[in-house]
Amino acid sequence: MNILLDTHALIWFFEGNNKLSEKAKKEVQNPKNTIFVSVVSFWEIAIKISIDKLEMDLSMEELQKLIWKNGIQIIPIKIEHTFLLRTLPYYHKDPFDRLLFVQSLSENMGLISCDKIFDEYMENSDINRIW
Repeated sequence: MNILLDTHALIWFFEGNNKLSEKAKKEVQNPKNTIFVSVVSFWEIAIKISIDKLEMDLSMEELQKLIWKNGIQIIPIKIEHTFLLRTLPYYHKDPFDRLLFVQSLSENMGLISCDKIFDEYMENSDINRIW
């Protein structure tokens, strides 16, 4: 299965934070799954660090190295992803999360996230929130 990590899931996984659910951790570690991280997450991390809304044990550079070392794929923002934003209901106001959701929808990936608000979007899609 192809799975996209939400930003918090990415950070929690590599920092060993117990906020990450056991189910999510098992899916990331399952060799049958292909795990993806979006450039959106690095953009979100950079912005939140710059405005003092996020502190991490790892630097962004260390995080990138761990992603590569663990065979996690990095997905870019494609123009087609932005097209889906036009019709996406405003259940969730966070622009980073909205873009992560349309990426998972467009690329047919499960989404590892603790954000239950995604469930409202997923009612009308084949995408599953894993938590």
